[in-house]
Amino acid sequence: MSRDTVTVPAGVPIRHPTHPGRFLDRHYLRPMALSQTRAAQLLGVSRRRVNELTQGQRAMSADTAIRCAVAFGVRADFWLALQANWDSFHAWRALRHSPDVATNAPHRPALPL
Repeated sequence: MSRDTVTVPAGVPIRHPTHPGRFLDRHYLRPMALSQTRAAQLLGVSRRRVNELTQGQRAMSADTAIRCAVAFGVRADFWLALQANWDSFHAWRALRHSPDVATNAPHRPALPL
């Protein structure tokens, strides 16, 4: 099976997802005219943490997701879902580009939860 014919597993985004920090910047900080310094104060975190998050260099932790939920009125699981989409897309991309042994594993049906 070639890499081009490998199908994306269920639950993995097909298109490159938006990093949760960039989403935060684009949909909350900029429209609210919040600087990273003011956002850091509002969230109770360091400015560096906000900067790394909005630059896509830091993951949205559960702690940060809860802080964003409180500050912006958006559920914490929304922020964590954005991070899960980001993580699963990049993990799949790395696996897809690994040796064919990893992608040629036999398909096993998912176990019911």
